[in-house]
Formats: sequence, C-alpha cells, structure tokens
Amino acid sequence: MGKPRSRPNSSSKSDKRRDEKERRVLQFYGKVGDTVASLTAKKDITKKKKLRSRQRKLKAYDLAALTEFLPELQAPKQPTPAADFKLNCKSRKKLILREGKQLSAVQNHPAFQADPLAAIHQHLQNTQPVSEEKPKKKTSKNGGKKKKSKKLKGSSGPQSMDM
Repeated sequence: MGKPRSRPNSSSKSDKRRDEKERRVLQFYGKVGDTVASLTAKKDITKKKKLRSRQRKLKAYDLAALTEFLPELQAPKQPTPAADFKLNCKSRKKLILREGKQLSAVQNHPAFQADPLAAIHQHLQNTQPVSEEKPKKKTSKNGGKKKKSKKLKGSSGPQSMDM
C-alpha cells in the first residue's frame, strides 16, 4: 500500500508531485521515441541513397551493351585440361600412373636410349612454338657506354679569389 497518511493536505501535494513527475517521465519517453523514429527514418533514407548511387555506378561500368559490337569468338574445340582440373587424391593417383607410363615409354624409345639430350632437344623443337628472335642492337665502339659531356660554366670547379 504505501505510507500512512497523517495529514490530508500533504497527501494531495505529494499526489500532485507524483502526477507531475509521471507526466514529465512520459513526456521524456515520448520525446525519446520520436527521436528514435526520426533517426531510423534518416538511416533508412541514407541507406536507400547509397544503394541508388551504388546501382548507378554499376550501370556506368556495365559493358554488356558493348558485347553486340564485339566479334564472335569461336569456342575452343577441346577444353584445356588444366582449366577444370582439380588435384585431389584420386586424380593425383591417375596423374602419377599416366606420367609413369609416359616416362617408361620415353626411356624405352630407341632414340632416347641412343642419345638422351638430342632426343629431348628434338622433342622441344617439335612441341614448343616458334619464337621470333629480335635483331641485336648495334653496339658502339666503346661497348655501348654513352660519353658524358662536360658542361662549361664560368663558376664550375675550384677557383682562387684574387683581389
């Protein structure tokens, strides 16, 4: 229940104070609620603005419209094995077996048995693409070094001061 009432006038004053305090607290909570609502609304607005600007930027970098002007590329007839090759335990075992068979076939080949270095050299010439050699630059008589030209100035170098 509460405090015992000794004076009738004092209880009405405390009731008024209590009511005033409750009113102020409710008013404060109302202001806090309004502030929170306005802040969340502002936050939502800024999020939407950022999203819109991000989408505009993505549209600017969208090059899909240019694909119709590009020439058609022919799809490779045989996909490269390294592109979709994942090396797990099973595929590693297969690779080791295949490479082992290849190595034994190379070692048993008569050209490799006769001269291994010449056979490897011939294989590389047959399989590697032809690279165009660039012509060598002409070297000057001093071995390609440039001469440093001396600058003639009136105040360069140590000079004696005569007065």
